[in-house]
Amino acid sequence: MKKGNLALMAVGAIVVMAIGAALGGMFVKIQYLESNNNAAPSAVAGAAAPSAPTAPTKVNVNVTASDPVLGDPNAKVTLVEFADYQCPYCEQFFTSTFPQIRTDYIDTGKVKFVYKNLAFLGTESTDAANAALCAKEQNKFWEFHDYLFKHQGQENSGTFSIANLKQFAADLGLNTDQFNSCLDSKKYNSQVQADVAEANKDGFQSTPSFAVGTTPVVGAQPYAQFKTAIDSELAKTK
Repeated sequence: MKKGNLALMAVGAIVVMAIGAALGGMFVKIQYLESNNNAAPSAVAGAAAPSAPTAPTKVNVNVTASDPVLGDPNAKVTLVEFADYQCPYCEQFFTSTFPQIRTDYIDTGKVKFVYKNLAFLGTESTDAANAALCAKEQNKFWEFHDYLFKHQGQENSGTFSIANLKQFAADLGLNTDQFNSCLDSKKYNSQVQADVAEANKDGFQSTPSFAVGTTPVVGAQPYAQFKTAIDSELAKTK
């Protein structure tokens, strides 16, 4: 075989190998992107899903003295929410359903509302949860809680950065020295993690998730579903 032909064959082999490597790399990248794209909808769907397949059928949530409580502490029924301040479906519940629950059941003394953290969407979720509990030290938990949901942005986009959380505290008239020291030290991080552990113990894996007495409700369900669950729990107390 002529030297020229050998050289051409060698060059051809190198080109084939290069193309093969490129295609292989492209395949790996596509697989990686597909795995990420497949995971993302499932996480979002989990947050929104009205009936997650792993949803519990009965719960017994441990409410502690450290938990923020809205309403009569002696109310016959306890409604516990597990939420993430960055979760859009939690904001949907806060805006669309919670006001009527508050008017009909919390303000009338029938139900006490307890907020627990299921902070799983990233650092800003955990920081926001810590910040709200720092505000609780100054009896401003619910004001801070509401402010966070009213100013929710894209997940981990900087909306709930440490600097912004400190500004929120200032906007609400908190003692900023006390608040900033509390937030910088992550004083309540152990409570945030305990809330997450409690959610896991009860079988809640998405936000928002609720315990109406012992009845679980998963997802930003319409008011009618909460009314049915609450009335059923109230009937048990008669």
